[in-house]
Amino acid sequence: MLFLIILLIIICVALGLFVLIQNPKGGGLATGGSGSNMFGVQRTGDVLEKGTWVLLTVVVIISLAVTTIAKTGGVSASGGDSKIQKQLDNTVAPSPIGGSTAPATTPAPVTVDTTKK
Repeated sequence: MLFLIILLIIICVALGLFVLIQNPKGGGLATGGSGSNMFGVQRTGDVLEKGTWVLLTVVVIISLAVTTIAKTGGVSASGGDSKIQKQLDNTVAPSPIGGSTAPATTPAPVTVDTTKK
């Protein structure tokens, strides 16, 4: 799972670079009063646009894989419990207050004086 997370970070950085390298297409806020370069560069735009879509698809797939593995409680490479879980299982539960091992009894209900003074 750690490998997938590192791979996801690398792909996200690459996706950001792909987006930043692209020339503006002339839409959105870039649409001013000028009519030059109205449709942007087509050849390099095609390659970068396809690369952006591919990287975006890979990010979605890896994100879903990491989520699925995390929800199912992905087993680590050792196949057993972690050291922390083993230590938690081996700890002795503290004794209740008062040192008694008998189960605690519920206290008697408290009556409230509702008369005004």
